[in-house]
Amino acid sequence: MSKFKLFLLRHGEGAWNKENRFCSWVDQKLSENGVLEAQECGRLLKEQGYHFDQVFTSILSRSIQTAWLVLEAMGQEWVPVTKSWRLNERHYGALIGLNRAEMALNHGEEQVKLWRRSYDITPPPIDESHPYYAEIYNDRRYSTCDVPKEELPKTESLKEVLDRLLPYWNNVIVPVIKSGQTVLLSAHGNSCRALLKHLEDISETDIVNVTLPTGVPVLLELDEDLRPVKPRQLLGDQAKIQAAIKKQHDHASKLDSALKPAPVPYSLYPKSSV
Repeated sequence: MSKFKLFLLRHGEGAWNKENRFCSWVDQKLSENGVLEAQECGRLLKEQGYHFDQVFTSILSRSIQTAWLVLEAMGQEWVPVTKSWRLNERHYGALIGLNRAEMALNHGEEQVKLWRRSYDITPPPIDESHPYYAEIYNDRRYSTCDVPKEELPKTESLKEVLDRLLPYWNNVIVPVIKSGQTVLLSAHGNSCRALLKHLEDISETDIVNVTLPTGVPVLLELDEDLRPVKPRQLLGDQAKIQAAIKKQHDHASKLDSALKPAPVPYSLYPKSSV
């Protein structure tokens, strides 16, 4: 029997989502379409009569901005928003900033497939020579974390995302839910997927096939032990949701197909918009 409701939300589209680049820990705002997705999400939740007591986000702007826009559209701007690096997107290490053609060019398509499709294999770590290293690790937001800056990840597998997320889930979020409050997690594709793996006991093989579209709220109805009592519900226009999922699967299929990389005529690393 359902006792608690939990909402997961992958942030709205960012500029690099459109370009199939690994944005990861590079801080970027939502694209114009991402703003619209977040606002539409808020309107949908309001129309369906949902109310939130607390919202949790990562410390990346696109996650925070999504939460703000959702709450504004719901007329619930007063709801507390708590931020933690433990809800950040997966750290893609040296792959940050690259798109699929550039990854295949630099690392070979078979290696790229392994990084993307494996649950517990990490990409090469970011180092100080990387164009985005200083932008990430000199950012003042990372001085607020509950671990020293030098202990923050330099790369992560999906398993490691779950490992750093679980302490925050168990110690901070679970008590809020068990107190009877309705919670929204406005986070990222991989942090949401990692938590779904934990809650739904998804296998390491099957989790790679779980896709969450941007800006689509996921409702989980949980029992007293915070286990789902029914399948997750992606709320909204189901035709649009399935089209969005198909689009993401198509992008993944292109990456996993026989890609013949050629030298790219522009810098391997785009300039950040922030």
